[in-house]
Amino acid sequence: MQISTRSGPRILAILGPTNTGKTHLAMERMLAHTTGMIGFPLRLLARENYDRAVAKVGKAAVALITGEERILPKTARYFLCTVEAMPVAKQVEFLAIDEIQMCADPERGHVFTDRLLHARGRSETMFMGAETIRPVIRKLVENVEFDTRARFSTLSYNGAKKIQRLPAQSAIVTFSAQEVYAVAELVRRQKGGAAVVLGALSPRTRNAQVEMFQNGEVEHLIATDAIGMGLNLELNHVAFAALHKFDGNFNRSLSAAETAQIAGRAGRHMNDGTFGVTGNLSGIDPDIIEQIEAHEFEPLTKVFWRNARLDFRSVGALQKSLRRRSEDPTLILAREPVDEVMLEHLANNEDVARIATAPDRVQLLWEVCQIPDFRNIHTDTHPRLLTSIYRYLAKPGSTLPIDWLGEQVLRLDRYDGDIDQLSSRLAGIRVWTYVSHKHHWLDDSNHWQERTRAIEDKLSDVLHERLTQRFVDRRTSVLLKSLKDKSELMSTITANGEVQVEGEFVGRLDGFRFIADETDAAFEGKAIASAARRALTGEIAQRVKQLETDEDDKFSVNGQLDVLWNGAQVGVLKKGDTVLSPEVQVIDSEFFDGPTRERVRIRLLNFVNAHIEARLKMLTRLRDCQLSGPIRGLLFQLNEGLGCVPRSELDSLVKDLSDEDRKALAKLGVRLGVETVHVLDALKPDPVELRGILWAVARELDALPDLPPAGRTSVPNDRANSKGFYLAAGYMPVGPLAARVDMLERFAALLRQKARENDGKVRPDPDLLSLLGCTVEQAEGVFTALGWRAEVTKVKKSELEAKEAEKKGAEAAKTDKAEAVAEAATEVKAETPGDVTAEEVAPAASEDAPAEAVAEVEAAEAPVGDAPSVETDADGDELVEVKFFVRVDRRKRSGPAGRGQQRGPRQDARAKGGPKGKGANRPNRGGNKGERGDKPGGRGGQAPEKKNQINEDSPFAKLKEMLAAKG
Repeated sequence: MQISTRSGPRILAILGPTNTGKTHLAMERMLAHTTGMIGFPLRLLARENYDRAVAKVGKAAVALITGEERILPKTARYFLCTVEAMPVAKQVEFLAIDEIQMCADPERGHVFTDRLLHARGRSETMFMGAETIRPVIRKLVENVEFDTRARFSTLSYNGAKKIQRLPAQSAIVTFSAQEVYAVAELVRRQKGGAAVVLGALSPRTRNAQVEMFQNGEVEHLIATDAIGMGLNLELNHVAFAALHKFDGNFNRSLSAAETAQIAGRAGRHMNDGTFGVTGNLSGIDPDIIEQIEAHEFEPLTKVFWRNARLDFRSVGALQKSLRRRSEDPTLILAREPVDEVMLEHLANNEDVARIATAPDRVQLLWEVCQIPDFRNIHTDTHPRLLTSIYRYLAKPGSTLPIDWLGEQVLRLDRYDGDIDQLSSRLAGIRVWTYVSHKHHWLDDSNHWQERTRAIEDKLSDVLHERLTQRFVDRRTSVLLKSLKDKSELMSTITANGEVQVEGEFVGRLDGFRFIADETDAAFEGKAIASAARRALTGEIAQRVKQLETDEDDKFSVNGQLDVLWNGAQVGVLKKGDTVLSPEVQVIDSEFFDGPTRERVRIRLLNFVNAHIEARLKMLTRLRDCQLSGPIRGLLFQLNEGLGCVPRSELDSLVKDLSDEDRKALAKLGVRLGVETVHVLDALKPDPVELRGILWAVARELDALPDLPPAGRTSVPNDRANSKGFYLAAGYMPVGPLAARVDMLERFAALLRQKARENDGKVRPDPDLLSLLGCTVEQAEGVFTALGWRAEVTKVKKSELEAKEAEKKGAEAAKTDKAEAVAEAATEVKAETPGDVTAEEVAPAASEDAPAEAVAEVEAAEAPVGDAPSVETDADGDELVEVKFFVRVDRRKRSGPAGRGQQRGPRQDARAKGGPKGKGANRPNRGGNKGERGDKPGGRGGQAPEKKNQINEDSPFAKLKEMLAAKG
């Protein structure tokens, strides 16, 4: 069938591949007439060309008409529309239809065919599309002038490429939302980000995504075949990740013409373009490639059509008229369009069938069924909605209830959720935007148009943000764009070291090290590193100058052996020639060259030397004093030991010291103790920390172990720490404790004093416990480590109780006791380093501590063992066992501190000449001889010299007389 046109008006068919300027020509021709109208396949294209026309002739002269948007000034002369929304009854001088080959589209083809057959301009009509539609137009339309246009640029196939190797300004095409999102995620990880374009997105969201691609924020676009319809993109390459699509009924392969329509988006105006495949595809059929490159495709012979003369006498009559076939074999019946599917759904509803009995109600029903299903979720949700709308509107003189409509719209006025939830709400509000433009359905259509459009715009913007957050790293995009421009990058550094380049956070500057913000994408990390390198070079040079001029108070060292500048690590202490002269290694920085690194190293080394000189002056003066002989050797070892060395290691040097040497040492603050030789001033907290750091550096450790808390006179002896570490900290390991050396000397002196006062025997009384702040058990371990051996002696219980009563009576004299404690505290404070108080040094010497110590001592004096029988002497007095400690000859001490055991003479003899500490570990094959029988003169323990006589008043003299009487 051929449709006649009025004589006179010109009909043009401008045909050719993509990038031939067809749409541009139509716009120019329309604006050359007094009135005009163009129908576009997409609302997006209608809006784009509306903006273009407004820029040329002003808003008052241009109208925009789509299913979801109407901008209709009273003085409008030019109308930019979607094909479905064209007011074809309106007379205009010029009328055009873009992408006229869409007549062959299974879903929308019948609308384009209707415009091809019936839409005309009074002076000029133009159809723009692919060359494939030529035979159909020639057959259906009379007096058509054909103008074939060649492509401005070349389109060529360049094979398969991996996604990470795709060139810039590429589009990757696939055919489902899930596949688009999956590819976009992959591109984000490997290439820094991508924009996405799907048909389900609102025009506003698509525009925002396309703009991001066009302005260079991202280099890749992931899209469905939605880009094939007139989107003007600056594409260099189109890569197909799939060549099959679901067309609503079944999965099928793309035709050569469809592939060309999408691939043709590569190359704009005079720029050549390429196409190929990516992902799991290996290539495109060679015949299809040849057709695309030559722009030669099999011509169309049939297009979709639907009867436009509808019968509204009844629903059945309407359905029958819609299904009527054309007599022309070129026009084939459309495949169940969505509106016909909805009509069938509603016609089967009893309530609808009962209402739709008159022609006006049938016509209303058909109008309701044409509401688009933007959600496209293939459920009964859309039919139920249409049923509700029809029921409200079918009532005489009725419009949609405001409360009900408000509830429907309010349900969609939410902006939380993920991409899928936002997309679903956006599709839902687009339905109501369409409904709001049906003026006769609403009481205040303008209000609802504004409200639904505002929600749609907000949802579109939020969806764009979500897509960008998920598939684009905005920071990387900005940095890539700036790096391409090769201009100077604008960088700022906050007070806490945060680095921003072009307004984007990229990491932080810690001293001279740039620590990039963590990212899981190697590509993104490279972009950040490149941008930071360009932006921070000048800042680093300025910081080096600042470091060189800053005072020493801006520097410090820490327990990780780092040298800090303004709190940031800039160097690391390393072992030097001596323990007091470490080296400094500057931290690695990509911004340093050799000379710059050396400048930093010299400044740091100067600080370290000055820091040691200021805080360890008591040691550096030992190093620098000009003395000779034994004192020189002693000072050298004292320096290497950082101010504290066991006396046993210096005995030979101490013996050779003259009186003058000893006076010189005293002036230098060196104390020659019995257990250690140490510098008293070096025990203050500040020198102690630095001494520990230097000790760790000299031993090439990674960090300083935890130092004993400041003010503690003793701490548990952690075997994981070496003896050298404790000495560097001013402590000496003795049995279960590590005691501060000055307090250990006081402890040892008091121990010797008490031994002299008690016939060489000592028990751990409160005075001793308070000095080290320890328990009885710990004190006994210290006794053993210092060369005292435990002896258990049987004494009369009555005598013991009398002594204890005497002690308690002494304690009752509160005034005397308080004065004694105060005097002891004053004495302790006099020898306490720094600002540490006597109470901190010896917490056991506080008011309540003696009672606690006494309690522990009393517990220790309880009879040994749990023997059920009571032992008595010859006079019938009850005997109890009491533990005393007696001094062992230094030559016969046990091995390592804390491992001393009760030894007999044979064991001591075996230990002589052996390695230090080994004797204490040898088994006593004869058992514990000191506990054989009740003989106080037994062979266990330290044998007293024969010249010593037993005190006649002691219980031992009574015991000796008793034994002699027995024979």
